[in-house]
Amino acid sequence: MTTYYAKGSATTRLSDEDLRAAMKKIFEQLGERKHVLALPPDFTRFYSKAGFLTDVTEAYYGERLTDVMPALGTHKAMPDSQLEGMFPGTPKSKFRVHDWRNDVVSVGEVPGAYCAEVTDGIWDKPWPAQMNKMVRDGGHDLILSIGQVVPHEVIGMANYNKNLFVGTGGVRGINESHFIGAAYGMERMMGRANTPLRKILNYAQDHFCQDLPMVYVLTVVGPDGEGGLAVRGLFAGDDVDCFEQACKVALETNFTLIEEPFKKVVVYLDPNEFHSTWLGNKAIYRTRMALADDAELVVLAPEVKMFGEDEEIDRLIRKYGYRTTPEVMRMVDENEELRGNLSAAAHLIHGSSEGRFKVTYCPGHLSKDEIESVGFDYGDLNEMTARYNAVGSSTGWKVDSTGEPYYYIDNPALGLWAYRARFE
Repeated sequence: MTTYYAKGSATTRLSDEDLRAAMKKIFEQLGERKHVLALPPDFTRFYSKAGFLTDVTEAYYGERLTDVMPALGTHKAMPDSQLEGMFPGTPKSKFRVHDWRNDVVSVGEVPGAYCAEVTDGIWDKPWPAQMNKMVRDGGHDLILSIGQVVPHEVIGMANYNKNLFVGTGGVRGINESHFIGAAYGMERMMGRANTPLRKILNYAQDHFCQDLPMVYVLTVVGPDGEGGLAVRGLFAGDDVDCFEQACKVALETNFTLIEEPFKKVVVYLDPNEFHSTWLGNKAIYRTRMALADDAELVVLAPEVKMFGEDEEIDRLIRKYGYRTTPEVMRMVDENEELRGNLSAAAHLIHGSSEGRFKVTYCPGHLSKDEIESVGFDYGDLNEMTARYNAVGSSTGWKVDSTGEPYYYIDNPALGLWAYRARFE
C-alpha cells in the first residue's frame, strides 16, 4: 500500500502550478499506464478542483486516458454546458454516463454480522458492494478516483471509496448505504472519518477490490480568507492512509465549532450548483448541529425547481415529505415503495428539522403549496433576498434590513458548523 503524495494544512495554499507539479510526481511514480479511467465528481463538486485535476490528467496521458466517468450516484447526467464548464481541457468524447439503475455489477457482500457489529445492530443484513461495470470490467490499468474530502451527512467525511461504491454504485448499494447513515444518525457521524458506514465500505474495498488498480487523488478546499477559495491539501494513495490524512486537514479547514448556538442562519444556494432540495438540503445537513432549538434556517434557493434529482425520488419526496425520524421509520415499515427506495427514505430523515427548528425555503421555481406540502415553511425569494442582503459576500455574521443579526453561509457544501457542546 502506497501514499504517492501528501501535502496540506489549514494554512497551505496550493496553486494550479503546484497541483500540476504534484500530479506529475504522482503519475511518474505510477509508471507506464496505457488504459486509464478517471472517476471525478459531477458539477455538484465544481469547487473541488477535480475538474482541473481531470484536465491535468488528460494533458499528461492524452489518448491513454480512454474514459472519464463522473461519479453521479443518483444524480442526472451532466449536460454539455456543465462538462464544458468543469472539464474544459478534456474532450467530451471521453465522457461516459453512470446509470445507477442499469449499468452496475455486484462484486461481493459485506456480511450481515459485520454490518450489525459496526452499526450497533441498526443494520444486520449483508450490504451489497456494487460498482459500474466499466470500473470492474473495463480492462483499465489505472482507475483514478478524483475528489474532495469534506464533512458529509451520509458517511461522516466525503470521498475515498464512497466515490466508488456510491458514486458509481447501484440501486441496492446506494439505497442501503444512505439508509444506514440516516438510521444511525447524522449527528453521530458528520465530521468523523471512521463511521459505521465507512467501516462497511472499507471492508468491501479490502475484500473485493484487490485486483482493481485504484488510486485516490483527494483535495481539501476551503475559504482563503479573502472571499474566495484555496486548495488546502492534496493527498494521493491506494489505501485508507491518504484519506485519513486528508480528513485531518478537512476538519481544520471546513469545520467551524461555535460556542453558542445560532438563532438565525441564512444559506445561499448557488444557482449553478443547486437545482433540487435533494442537493440543496445541504443547507440543513451542514448547519443542524449549530442551530438552537426554535432557531430559523432561511434557504435562498434561486434555481431550485424540483425535490429529487431522479423522477421516482422526486415523486416520493412529494408524497411523504420531510418528517421526523420516527415518522419516516414508521412510513418505511408501512409502505413497500419506501422500503424499495431507502435512499429516498434516508433523504426524508436528512431533510427534517426533527421539529427542533424552523426551515424557511425560498425557491425560485417551486410554489408555496409545493414547499409547504413537504413540511417546510415558504418564503418569497425576492423579499427574503432583499431582507438578508448578503448574497455575493463571504460567510459570517451580518445584519438584516430590520437590524436583526444573522449568520450567513454562501456555500453549505464547503463546510460543517456545530455548537461545541452538541458535537462533543
